[in-house]
Amino acid sequence: MLKRTLTLLYIVLAVCGAAIAQPDSSVSSYEPNGLRISLLTCGVGDYVYETFGHTAIRVIDSSAEPPFNDRVYNYGMFNGYDEHFELKFMRGKLRYYVSTEFFGDFMEEYYEYGRSVDEQVLTMSNEQKREIKEYLDINALPQNRYYKYDFFFDNCATRIRDIFPNVIGKDFVYGATEAVSKRITFRDIMNRYFYRRHWERTGVNILLGSRIDKVMTNEDIMFLPAYLSDGLAAATVAGKPFSSKPEELLPDRQGLVKGPNMALVLCAGLMLLTLIVNMISARVQWPARIVNALMLIISGLLGVIILFMWFGTDHQGCSNNYNILWALPTNLVLAFSRRPGRGRYAIIALVLCGISMLLPLMRVQGTIPELLLLQLGLMIVYISVWRKQGQVAIKAK
Repeated sequence: MLKRTLTLLYIVLAVCGAAIAQPDSSVSSYEPNGLRISLLTCGVGDYVYETFGHTAIRVIDSSAEPPFNDRVYNYGMFNGYDEHFELKFMRGKLRYYVSTEFFGDFMEEYYEYGRSVDEQVLTMSNEQKREIKEYLDINALPQNRYYKYDFFFDNCATRIRDIFPNVIGKDFVYGATEAVSKRITFRDIMNRYFYRRHWERTGVNILLGSRIDKVMTNEDIMFLPAYLSDGLAAATVAGKPFSSKPEELLPDRQGLVKGPNMALVLCAGLMLLTLIVNMISARVQWPARIVNALMLIISGLLGVIILFMWFGTDHQGCSNNYNILWALPTNLVLAFSRRPGRGRYAIIALVLCGISMLLPLMRVQGTIPELLLLQLGLMIVYISVWRKQGQVAIKAK
């Protein structure tokens, strides 16, 4: 499951009963020759770790006894009670694993939370079905089940995405998704899913680097369950359809709505406050000193976190993060320093901040309005520091 995405680094990754599952009748009506394999695509939820949905594989085996004849293979599991869990997650070293569970239990959980579940039955030869099931069973063995999770490049959806071309071979071709007709980056699609969660969207855009600003391929976008479903819906094997159209097993009952963007309000407020107090600093200096120090401390702390996520973790999406050009860790020193070199430092920092604001135009690293407002506020601070240092130098002469 795409659980515990970056809520500033902290995220955790069942009764319909017989009325929904009905394993005995589904086996006999769908697959008289033994195996029926389908993709389950689960809708988004209200919790942060449910923001991107989930995907799993359902296998119905008529040769097994209920409830063992109807099982779900789930690549999104982890041990939340693992020793040093928080540190391992933050550093990208937390091991996820594939588990198996009864279909009725799986559906009960999603019914309880009001999340939708769609199913696509996959059309394969008996031999291909046996190979897929064998692949899943081998993956679920204790010695094989663990893998190092990566949100963009190795998650519950990408693990399933890679099964079909690996097992079926070159005759398998995914159908076209939105990524074929549009230039969409990982950051673009991530921000689209965060439409209700403005604080989380702002936080992850600070912490994620330029690697996620790559334009996605058709297969890349299938790191998200909904797009994996799209790709499979139009997939072919030797030119023949591979999947049925998605069928709704559970409707969405959450009614999620978009709330006010308080992150934007706060960033705009900080920028305007910085501008106002520096405009009146000639008459009253202490408000500007406090606000400027606050902006420098905030940006400096963000810079320290950016460096830690870049060099101190295995999160691939946090590398090459050019937000470090405006969120300078050295701003922590500038916030408390009164040394003569403050003016020269402010000029250098101002130039670096200006460069960082040009990077989205050069398609190097994307940004969002909240970050642009923070950058503008910092530029005001740097200009103020430079001007005041120049005034001190003139007075000294």
